[in-house]
Amino acid sequence: MTPWTPELPLIAILRGIGPDDVLDHVQALHDAGFDAIEIPTNSPDWQVSVQRVSQTFGANLMTGAGTVLTSEHLAQLSAAGGRLMVTPNTNPALIAEAVSTYGFQVCAGFATASEAFAALQAGAQALKLFPSSVFGPDYVKALKAVLPATVPLYAVGGINPGNLASYLDAGCIGAGLGSDLYRPGQEVAVTRERATRFVQAWQAARQPAH
Repeated sequence: MTPWTPELPLIAILRGIGPDDVLDHVQALHDAGFDAIEIPTNSPDWQVSVQRVSQTFGANLMTGAGTVLTSEHLAQLSAAGGRLMVTPNTNPALIAEAVSTYGFQVCAGFATASEAFAALQAGAQALKLFPSSVFGPDYVKALKAVLPATVPLYAVGGINPGNLASYLDAGCIGAGLGSDLYRPGQEVAVTRERATRFVQAWQAARQPAH
């Protein structure tokens, strides 16, 4: 399965969001240009949120779940209409099941080159370096020297508008954005403002140098 290639490779991680709030926040993110939404499984009634977003936005958004740890999570994600599976760790058996049984796009969490290659061998189409802020951009550069050039690499964990460019310059295609984008209970206007700042930071980083 070929990797999903988003127009804006920034994944919004809405950890802790509830079904009653999710559509308003996702609409704000979509308006800002986001086309990938991740609702972690440790959020309240996460399956309901995934289903509401999937039904409302359809193919316009790559909607999925994060912190996917079990086969039960895979079945629940599929039933909710999600298409994207994001893990915090490298579990080759779970990755293989997600791809072969459900046809999910998988962004697999990893920390070492060994884990990265294990995830790819199991069928993951993209990789998520987590937690990126602990490793830093130099670690990304070292990994990119050995990873297949065509594999999308996302930085996740501690990414903000101020350091996003350094990870992109190091070789990441994009990033997953957590608490610097969304915290449970925040106003939709805050989500919209933070989303705009991230999009602007990504656009600025992608401008060719003069």
